[in-house]
Amino acid sequence: MKFAGAPTDRGTGTAREAVERLRQAWPVYRDLRHGNLIELLEAEEIGGGFALVFRWAPGDCMGRMYQAAHRRFMALPAENRLQVFGDILGFLEHTASRGYVAIDFYDGSILYDFDKGKTTVCDIDFFRRQPCVNDMGRMWGSSRFQAPEEYRLGAAIDEVTNVYTAGALAFALFGGYGRTPESWELGEGLFAVAAKAVEADRSLRQHSIRQFREEWDSALLEKQKGEDTNEDKMRIGLQ
Repeated sequence: MKFAGAPTDRGTGTAREAVERLRQAWPVYRDLRHGNLIELLEAEEIGGGFALVFRWAPGDCMGRMYQAAHRRFMALPAENRLQVFGDILGFLEHTASRGYVAIDFYDGSILYDFDKGKTTVCDIDFFRRQPCVNDMGRMWGSSRFQAPEEYRLGAAIDEVTNVYTAGALAFALFGGYGRTPESWELGEGLFAVAAKAVEADRSLRQHSIRQFREEWDSALLEKQKGEDTNEDKMRIGLQ
């Protein structure tokens, strides 16, 4: 359950503002229903505030702030993390197809059920409908995953912005949050796709999540073909 309207120790703004923000999040969860999104069950005025009630989603957060779960997640084989990344890309592509842009989307928005291998996206309260303009200066979110335009008042915030977020998540998953070839574990082709996505100059990035996904899948296929070829050579050498 998410509830707004209660007094807080460290919150900014008023209770009324918090209620209005959560009320605005209600249609976001409704419009973006997806197999990997936490399921909204109901929304209601209660206790002098506003509440969103969700179906319980088993899982641990992959975000670095949850150290034990994060270490366990990062220790998963690359193929498991690739599946999680595929789920994330699928949700971001769905977000774009529904006319929304992801804001405040980062590693802390991802839950993973280690028993069932299930990815769940949560906490999409600040997603916005297109067209969207930066009306804050520094927008909501984690700096590790924010594009330069998320710091520029008046800048367009769109699918190209979310391409940057996707690239940043790739580096989180497969580069230990570093963005150098030395920290990257998936080879040159996939590194090039992720590096293109996090270009500061948005005109150099992929123009859509679909384009990013197509380039990613193509590079992944080439990597797998190369691995199969090497395995065949080793097998022949052993015979």
